[in-house]
Order: sequence, then structure tokens, then C-alpha cells
Amino acid sequence: MTTSSPLDILYEDNHCIAVVKPSGVPSTHFDGKVETFDRVVKQYLKEKYRKPGKVFLGIVHRLDKPTSGVLLFARTSKAASRIARQFRDGAVEKVYWAVVEGDVRHPAGSLEDWLRKNQATGRVEVVAPDADGARQALLHYRRRASYGGLTWLEVRPQTGRTHQLRVQLAHHGHPIYGDAKYGAVHTFGPAIGLHARALTFLHPVRYEPITLTAEPARPWRGRFAYLFREGQP
Repeated sequence: MTTSSPLDILYEDNHCIAVVKPSGVPSTHFDGKVETFDRVVKQYLKEKYRKPGKVFLGIVHRLDKPTSGVLLFARTSKAASRIARQFRDGAVEKVYWAVVEGDVRHPAGSLEDWLRKNQATGRVEVVAPDADGARQALLHYRRRASYGGLTWLEVRPQTGRTHQLRVQLAHHGHPIYGDAKYGAVHTFGPAIGLHARALTFLHPVRYEPITLTAEPARPWRGRFAYLFREGQP
């Protein structure tokens, strides 16, 4: 296997590498249809550094298949352990851009819910706080722009639950654009209107903060051009 197209590398050193993941590509776990992104990055490293045998790449977090944006990997086991701990401890700052259906009334706010995965359907659901297996989900949001029945939000999750932003926003009446799994009316090809815009973490060796930022892909800027114009500072 060779890398079929250039990767959009945001950061790379001997300890970690950050890449912009396109929508429609699984982060890990081959689904039988599309090559996983971690394998593409491994092949890139293998070719660039002419490494024989297997290439180590530590999975420290994931993005859903239809979500695009900043995806960070570790290049050593020590870096993987240290960065993964930051994610577990909530020390990594994550910023998402979400385009949702409907006009979000409040300019800013917080959402707190309790989530649980339904093993029968594969969907994550909002449940009562005392339900078996319920896990707290908390996010903060800021409205950037609204137009034509859509709203552009900047979202900062404080927890990292599976499908968290998709479930919470849909539960509160604003499914993410294109996310039919959670009730969206509009379609958006293999993508949904969710983009991992920025990620801030401590370097696993130098312990200095690093902020990585990714621009949305061209389909975003075409589909949501007016929202983007309205929502710029």
C-alpha cells in the first residue's frame, strides 16, 4: 500500500504527529469499505523514514467517520501513554465547529446530559442520570451565525463521550447537518456538519502547550459559505 494523496500534516516530530482527517474515513477499525486513517498515516511514516517492518502509531483519541478535522497520533509508546492520560484527565482543550439544523436562540450556553449506548441499535441515547451505564456529558457552545434555518456553532466539549456532540445537539432540537443517524433532514454525502477545528495539548516530552488548527474542507466552504461570511469576527 502507498499513500494515494498527500496528507495535510499539521504537526510532526519524533514523538507525535497531527493530521487533518477528511470526512468519510474511519480513524481506526476497518469497516470493510474504506481504508482506516491510522493505516494511511503509518504508511506515510514508513515511506518517509524508510522504516522496515511495522511502524508504531499510538491511538490517543478518535474522530467519528463522518467528522473531519484535527487528529493526533503518538509516535512512541511513552508519548501515547502521556497524551492519552491528558485526554482521560480532561486536560486537552477541544474546539469543534458544528452546523446544525434550526435557529439556535441563545448566543451561548451549556448542555449537560447523561448518555448510554444502546447495544441493540448502535445509537447513543440520552437517559436519566441514575440509569444503568449512564455517563455524564457536558459541552459549552457559542453561536457564530444563523441563516436559512441553519446555525453555525463553536462547541467546546468538557467530556469525551462517544457521539457526544451529535447526540446532545440533536436531543436539544438541533441535529447536526447531514447526520441522519441522529435525525437530520439534510444530506451531506459522507460528511456531517461537524469539524474538529482545534486541539490544544501539552507536548509529551517538552511539556509545552501546542495548539493545532484545521480549516474545513472545500465542500464545507461551498455549502455553508453564507454562514461563514456572517460568522467571521
